[in-house]
Amino acid sequence: MPSDDFIDLLKLLIRAPSVVGAEHSFFRVLQRELEERGANVTWYEGLLVAQGSDPFSTMFSAHIDRHGLVCTGPNEFQYAAFVSANRTDLLNNSVSEELMTKVTERFNHEEIYAYEPWSGIYRGKGTIKSSYVCEFRNNLIFETVGLEGVVAGTPIAFKDQLHVVDNRLEGQLDNVISAAALVHLFDHGFKGTAFFTAQEEAGKSWRYLLEWFRRFGGSTNRLFVVDTSPFPNVEAANEQLLVLREKDANATFNQDSTKLLEELCVKNNISYLYKNRYVEKENAKRAEQGLPPSSLGSTELGRIIAASNGLVDGTTIQIPTIGYHTMHESAAVESVDAFIDMLKVVSNI
Repeated sequence: MPSDDFIDLLKLLIRAPSVVGAEHSFFRVLQRELEERGANVTWYEGLLVAQGSDPFSTMFSAHIDRHGLVCTGPNEFQYAAFVSANRTDLLNNSVSEELMTKVTERFNHEEIYAYEPWSGIYRGKGTIKSSYVCEFRNNLIFETVGLEGVVAGTPIAFKDQLHVVDNRLEGQLDNVISAAALVHLFDHGFKGTAFFTAQEEAGKSWRYLLEWFRRFGGSTNRLFVVDTSPFPNVEAANEQLLVLREKDANATFNQDSTKLLEELCVKNNISYLYKNRYVEKENAKRAEQGLPPSSLGSTELGRIIAASNGLVDGTTIQIPTIGYHTMHESAAVESVDAFIDMLKVVSNI
């Protein structure tokens, strides 16, 4: 089981809203927690950077935005990720879109609340009555009860808290669990840099990160991006403790960094899986059944590698979960332990 300190931190962070496109108030919470642990914290547009005494020794990145709604008119609420991305179509070209079109009913009856995006001040609570994909607006539309007075532009977060059920941590884990792990590293003397990015779920976070590297990066910008990784059921998720990737839909990851993680997994007796190989294997089965292939996934790292012309490279470390993009996403406590241990090993802590 992860330490009580980590669990307490995750409980605190999961209660702080961070709807995609309205993450400022969560950055404030992070800043406090990081500075209390001795980190040097700097804010940029869409990015919070926390540094120890040797910033370029190890660099991790985690996106901190979570799914939610945004008020777009009188008693009208849309899915925040697509509004934030200025998207007008569900193109089904990413894992999240494929899943979102399937799981609209999962959000029914969820408790929600409105908040001020900058301060995080509470602005009232409500409940989702129903949700559907609107054929005219090509977005997820939510009918709610209790938020009739909310004005356009107000973010609406899902009421969330951490639960421990059958040796699994459960809640809206993507990606607050990775953020909590990076903050937790500073409790153990982490000397490197931790990046916390906004609007990853809208496909924008890599731009904020790349801007930082263009201004401040060194000649070797080896980045480890940390996140959760979805699986269809507990059995599939529990086949391994950690998820690695050699590539995503956008780019091939740094081979040396990926190989290093594989060697560290073997050395520390941590079971792992390459997600791209898993998807390709599943797609071979889907092809035999006449089904279209699933996406390899579009990650923050793949986007930044593809766009940086060699300035930024790296690989990813992910926690296998089920219930992706719902309030009931869960991860095995053994996986979370292995994840935190791997971050420490990579950081030489």
